[in-house]
Amino acid sequence: QVQLVESGGGVVQPGGSLTLSCAVSGDTLDYYAIGWFRQSPGKERESVSCISAIEDSTYYVPSVAGRFIISKDKAKNTVYLQMNSLQSEDTAVYYCAASQFCWWASTPSPPTVLSEKFPSWGQGTQVTVSA
Repeated sequence: QVQLVESGGGVVQPGGSLTLSCAVSGDTLDYYAIGWFRQSPGKERESVSCISAIEDSTYYVPSVAGRFIISKDKAKNTVYLQMNSLQSEDTAVYYCAASQFCWWASTPSPPTVLSEKFPSWGQGTQVTVSA
């Protein structure tokens, strides 16, 4: 069973940047796609981004495309989420999760990563965007 630990959350001003880390242990990233998800108080969990296991294909939901960048360091078994031009709507607890695939669903609109297909989750890290 793979274990995931998020870090890097904090408070940032609107327009600022923050980079989250997802450290994976118990197995190699070669076998897992890693997705990022977020949840705000009173809202449902939503997908953010995903990077595939072998090809390193990346996927972004429309609300973060062009602002967020997902990447991985296989030597460190860690996945990163670089978040730029942060807005108040990005305030949430961010979670990383592992699955065999990214489970990218382009229809129905908007496209999303299917979170129910991810069996292993981290504990989450809080990101607050506030002036």
